Amino acid sequence: HMLPGIPRDWMRGMVNVFLIRHPARVVASYAAKRENPTLDDIGFRQQAELFDLVNGWQGSPVVIDSTDIRKDPEKMLRRLCRAIGLPFTPDMLRWPRGGHPDDGAWAPHWYGSVWNSTGFAAAEGPLPQIPNGLRDVAEAAMPFYNRLRSVAL
Repeated sequence: HMLPGIPRDWMRGMVNVFLIRHPARVVASYAAKRENPTLDDIGFRQQAELFDLVNGWQGSPVVIDSTDIRKDPEKMLRRLCRAIGLPFTPDMLRWPRGGHPDDGAWAPHWYGSVWNSTGFAAAEGPLPQIPNGLRDVAEAAMPFYNRLRSVAL
């Protein structure tokens, strides 16, 4: 979503899955790495546009919420696999600590927690408090999140 104008036709031949996360969590996480994120920075509008594009091509794509995954990883990964036609294996629930060759240039900036993990973190607690100056960003993202959440697994 960060590269406007890039052709998206290649997405037609893919199985598209949309991972969503509550805007309050996204804004809090993003603000820890970058001062004053905007609605465009956090990508909710663009994600909804991509969802609509794929929906027009293939019908409703799969949507999964990170909160649901963290609450019950095995159940949600089984559902995801069933929805996209892949076999579930218990190995999907754990991974080796450290980076992956395909993580990309921004991985050291964004993936510290993932690199230090070997499996899914426990269920998330209450939503984080968002500083006053960023509440508008989270609130502006809510309609996009709620729309995709309404069709999530």
